[in-house]
Amino acid sequence: MKRFTIMIFLLIASACAPAPDEAVSSDEPASPQTGEYAPSPADGSLTRGTVFVDTSELLTLESYPLQFNLNITGNLPTPCHKLRIAVNTPDSDNNLHIDVYSVVDPGEICIQVLEPFSVNQPLGSFPQGHYRLWVNGEMVAEFQS
Repeated sequence: MKRFTIMIFLLIASACAPAPDEAVSSDEPASPQTGEYAPSPADGSLTRGTVFVDTSELLTLESYPLQFNLNITGNLPTPCHKLRIAVNTPDSDNNLHIDVYSVVDPGEICIQVLEPFSVNQPLGSFPQGHYRLWVNGEMVAEFQS
């Protein structure tokens, strides 16, 4: 019975371990263009739509180097629309432009009701300097890195 219990424990413990080809998290910041809301190559077959942004706020994490997140709340036009957030690299004037939009399958039939969302998009860290954050063409914040 003791041997059986040990075998069950080892089986459960090994199931929790990452697969050899699975990425293991590190201390490096996540790339802003990865994750659930990043644009994908599959979006080419979808129609780009609008997003109704209610609030956007820059969050500074207490870390070294400083890490930044963008908190965005708003509404998608329908529950069938998928949120996309394209984080561009800062331009030569340290303007950081972020495009928030939606994609939808044009052939999909969907109820016409707003779908609320609230997300925190990691922006990562930046070289030392003064930056301006723009979301869909509107300035949201100025910050020092």
